Amino acid sequence: MKIRNIAVFATLTATASLLAGHAMAQTCRADGKPALVYPASPKVTQIDDYHGTKVADPYRWLEDTNSAQTHAWVAEQNKLTQNYLAQIPARAQIKARMTALWNFERYSVPLKEGGRYFYSRNNGLQNQSVLYTLDDLNQAPRVLLDPNLLSRDGTVALTGTVVSPNGKLLAYGTAASGSDWNEWHVRDIDSGKDRLDHLQWVKFSSASWARDSSGFYYSRYNEPQVATQLADVNYFQKLYFHKIGTPQSADVLVYQRPDHKDWGFSGHVSDDGHYLIITVSEGTARKNRLYYKDLQQADAPVLALLDDFDAAYDFIDNEGPVFWLRTDKNAARARIITIDVRQPQAANWHEVVAEAPETLQSANIVDHKLILEYLKDARSQVKIVDLHGKPIRDVDLPGIGSAAGFPGHAGDSETFYSYTSFTSPSAIYRYDLKTGKSTLYRQPKINFDPSAFETRQVFFSSRDGTRVPMFIVSKKGIKLDGKNPTYLYGYGGFDISLTPAFSVPNLTWMEMGGVYVMANLRGGGEYGESWHLAGTKLHKQNVFDDFIGAAEWLIANHYTSPSKLAIGGRSNGGLLIGAALTQRPDLFGAALPGVGVMDMLRFHKFTIGWAWQSDYGSSDNAEEFKALYAYSPLHNLKPGTCYPPTMIITADHDDRVVPGHSFKFAATAQQAQAGAAPILIRIETKAGHGAGKPTSKQIEEAADSWAFLLKSLNMKLAAPVL
Repeated sequence: MKIRNIAVFATLTATASLLAGHAMAQTCRADGKPALVYPASPKVTQIDDYHGTKVADPYRWLEDTNSAQTHAWVAEQNKLTQNYLAQIPARAQIKARMTALWNFERYSVPLKEGGRYFYSRNNGLQNQSVLYTLDDLNQAPRVLLDPNLLSRDGTVALTGTVVSPNGKLLAYGTAASGSDWNEWHVRDIDSGKDRLDHLQWVKFSSASWARDSSGFYYSRYNEPQVATQLADVNYFQKLYFHKIGTPQSADVLVYQRPDHKDWGFSGHVSDDGHYLIITVSEGTARKNRLYYKDLQQADAPVLALLDDFDAAYDFIDNEGPVFWLRTDKNAARARIITIDVRQPQAANWHEVVAEAPETLQSANIVDHKLILEYLKDARSQVKIVDLHGKPIRDVDLPGIGSAAGFPGHAGDSETFYSYTSFTSPSAIYRYDLKTGKSTLYRQPKINFDPSAFETRQVFFSSRDGTRVPMFIVSKKGIKLDGKNPTYLYGYGGFDISLTPAFSVPNLTWMEMGGVYVMANLRGGGEYGESWHLAGTKLHKQNVFDDFIGAAEWLIANHYTSPSKLAIGGRSNGGLLIGAALTQRPDLFGAALPGVGVMDMLRFHKFTIGWAWQSDYGSSDNAEEFKALYAYSPLHNLKPGTCYPPTMIITADHDDRVVPGHSFKFAATAQQAQAGAAPILIRIETKAGHGAGKPTSKQIEEAADSWAFLLKSLNMKLAAPVL
């Protein structure tokens, strides 16, 4: 794979706007009236008053996903969508090629605990990856847990696996149909059989074992009402200790805060077993509090170490009472500090690793060395320093892509990491901390030629002049004639960084003749906390401006044209697509908003939606309401507008972004559409927000998406690159 850096600071030209406007005018004149007959979506008289502004919500009834009326509507919408997709002849060919590409071995990064190694493997088309264990890297592994046996259709997935320090027990979480609700179990590693331990109503929590392997800490909520468990708001998380061999009813409540319903807790036992570190969060805010409990003292209280909620503080490791932390306090791109809990005042903090030009994503201590994972323009860099911050070496990565992993303990001399790029599936490497040598451990084999593709990174100027990077991936030698079908993907929120990664659907898209583009928008974490905050609350419009700027740059530089440009994103990225679609319907040839937050006035009233207020703000606040109302996709659909072909994607068990968002957006868009372009909604069954989705369902959704774009962009299917 050939990669070129192109530093392009583009001033958006009038050409892009003229092209976009011309394409839109042509579409509106030619379309006339909708070509599809949409299912009936009755309106109700529902008016809400937001700080004196009256806002209609005629499809409020679609929020009730349990009603017979909603079920009938979903069935009719799915019937319409599937009938439409079934008439695209190339859909079967796309699915067949994607299935063939997907059929390759995939591995996770190995973890060593209690003298044993653990990793997951998928043989290719298994719905869920299987967990293996082995005592030595040179011996054959044995199956420890096969989640494909937990359900007939692969819709029960592992959500977490944590091995006890003595290597004898496995705590593991499962989720059914993609729900965020987890159940946790305990398996004896020698026998491969489950014990009687069974924990319910766990959400947004892992597990952390006591050092004597007697039990583990976890967080849960009170038992919800069964009928509304996928929609009810989640408040009052509590931290518990579960002793092995006892019922959940006997679990010990370690910490709760009835005075702060929106506080969440994550417990982590230090490697020396001395401390329980409690990370206290408020929603999805990057800031947190840090508390601790001395486990060597009976009935020791929980003590506040950092209680100002003024920055992010991530516990790395400790040496006695000295804690190593990654923080963005006084360092937007993060640094490493130590705090002695006996003298925790800020004046006594010691800086180990100063803030760098690159963004410090994470850190770990292995072999008494700090492994630092950085992002430089959304690409991985890994550095090794000693515990005083003195540089030792950089980890030589195979290329420009994404590295992740590096687990281990201070006493280990080895670790493992994965490396991937847009055209390289994740390879697993063993890293020797003593010699600094990386050794290839597992290399996937897939039937395509990566040298036939190339990746470019470009930089463009957004509306306010901000320099924004994006990656462009395609077959080599494409003509810059404005005729390339292009798929522009983005996210832009919650401090989440988009980095190069291999994707079978994206590879299939490029084999079809498409160009794949990923924009690194503000709101993400690519350049630290200041980059994140520049795309939040009253500044959220920056994210949409960045995305629209990316589209205009691609058009102005002749990669594509509006009629050939599709856009897509999921979750917060689905909101991004909804906002871009409603603000600039003239700019795009098709749209795929997935599991998106579409109703920005009511998102906080369902499940964990309240936690997103740190990024979005709230309609309960008068000033933030004005900003939300100005871009809320649901409220900015205008009747009589020609919208491009759009397929909205959601799932019936999504209890992260409840499907009512997509239901209401689809009903409103279908009613507003003035042109003939289809407005469809694809509603997956027995699936959730996306995590743990079976391979078979992933292939079906991706095949539907690319078939929809093939027809919408008037593409001709290119031959695979073998």
